[in-house]
Amino acid sequence: MSSESQQSDVFAVADRIVERSAALSPIEATFNGVIGHETELDDFSPAAAPRRLAHYEQSLAEIADLSPDGVDDVRALAVMRERLEASLDLERHGEIDRTFGVISSPAINLRQVFEMMSDYSAEDAATIVERLRCVPVAVASWRETLEDLSRDPSLIVQRHVLGVAHQMAEIADGGFEALVRRLAESCAVDVEASGLLGAAESAQRAYLTMSEWMERELAGRCSGATYVGEERFARWSRFNLGMDVDPRETYEWGWSELSRINERMRTLMKVLTPDAHSFAESAAQLDRDPRYVVSGTDTLLARLRELTDATIERLAGHEFAIDESIRFCDVRLAPEGSAAAPYYTPPSEDLSRPGTTWFPTLGRQEFPWWRQVSIWYHEAVPGHHLQLATVVINSRHLSRFQRLMGFTSGWAEGWALYAERLMDELGGFEDPATEMGFLQNQALRAARVVVDIGMHLQFAVPADFGVLDGFGDVGGQTWTPELAVETLVQRAIEEREFAESEVERYLAVPSQAISYKVGEREWLSARDEEKSRLGASFSLRDFHERGLAMGPVPLSDLRSLLRD
Repeated sequence: MSSESQQSDVFAVADRIVERSAALSPIEATFNGVIGHETELDDFSPAAAPRRLAHYEQSLAEIADLSPDGVDDVRALAVMRERLEASLDLERHGEIDRTFGVISSPAINLRQVFEMMSDYSAEDAATIVERLRCVPVAVASWRETLEDLSRDPSLIVQRHVLGVAHQMAEIADGGFEALVRRLAESCAVDVEASGLLGAAESAQRAYLTMSEWMERELAGRCSGATYVGEERFARWSRFNLGMDVDPRETYEWGWSELSRINERMRTLMKVLTPDAHSFAESAAQLDRDPRYVVSGTDTLLARLRELTDATIERLAGHEFAIDESIRFCDVRLAPEGSAAAPYYTPPSEDLSRPGTTWFPTLGRQEFPWWRQVSIWYHEAVPGHHLQLATVVINSRHLSRFQRLMGFTSGWAEGWALYAERLMDELGGFEDPATEMGFLQNQALRAARVVVDIGMHLQFAVPADFGVLDGFGDVGGQTWTPELAVETLVQRAIEEREFAESEVERYLAVPSQAISYKVGEREWLSARDEEKSRLGASFSLRDFHERGLAMGPVPLSDLRSLLRD
């Protein structure tokens, strides 16, 4: 942060809010790279909710009377106010505790946080042991909240309970032990003498006990509706997008986008697999084609690293200015029990932990490369890594709150999907098979808009949707999870296991699924507006630099802030 920023009252308050948030959630602190809470874990008990509520109210009161000094302060205040108000709204309505599933829950976060910790020395190992020993207490605190919520059976959804219970059982079956054996090696300590193995075994017992309770007792008490309805969907869409959306218009637009993308896929399918009669048949042929199969996780990681490095080399100094400090993006295998989709975690504030992409293998050893290229543009460069790592290093103009807590899914995922579209425009899919992979990902994001809104608001399937194998003509039917899975399998050529994981994710985190395509639309609209406004002086590199430099913003403010 510059000396001017350090003197800013707005930036000083932003720092205090981040530190209070870190104390309330040590897991979030580690994810954000905030030091000082490495031996602690979150309290998930009912007592934690009032403390979070008080934090949001206190933070809003602190910024209410601040006077901005310059454009950096103006933007910082706008982002803090919008994010705090959206979070407060969720907290007041009990959404934080009752909304969980296979994509996000205390169970997943308690396991993932250890992947984010420093693991280079005996001192690091001792810190990890101390935190591992907190896992049973943290799990027990979450059980208290679930016990409390289950007094009103409508507050918890049975399918989410069973989904997380299954995840916890998987992790209990050696998940923590595998973690500490790897950490012991990297820290150069004995896994038993260091206490790592004992702490891991205690964590696994806690997970197994919790999993069995959730499956045998809690699930039977739950009668909550799978679909959230208009009021809850609007609340979550404001939080995930940073803007209000018209659900009906967005739903119909999503269907038109899926139809457009599917038409291009049909054309490409005739070129790649002329004897295929469906997208699924075409994908199956490509999956078996030895030209597009990567065997072994070591080979996969090497190919992904090579793609990331080559893309950085290709774009740096041309369409983007990529700072030397963030030109490395790590690639790692996701821990067992993760959701089925790849994901990215940003670097720590001091860059000691690099930005990292994570690939879930789901136990496989062979991987269809034609599907991965577009995904890695999304997760690494020019997608999430370039976007989020740029935010981390831009401390001169962005408050600590903006850099660590200002994100909306619409801003972040919209950029990453825009990044895939940009690479298509730049010729990044010269091989028709990898273009099919790009189209598949575009189809998935468009299908998400349709099925997420369709399920949660119980809309009718578009009348001209047509036939789904095994279901017949589904036009006019009401959306169900089964129809959503088949749509992803047959219209977005996703593997069934992944499609099932995706639908569970949509049901558990309403509106997050639409943030990709809606966010991409806003980024593309902002670029079109800039082209129209600037004419011949429009520069793609300048647009990207300004777009990334202003950091996280609500989608509702994206175009106006770019103009400013």
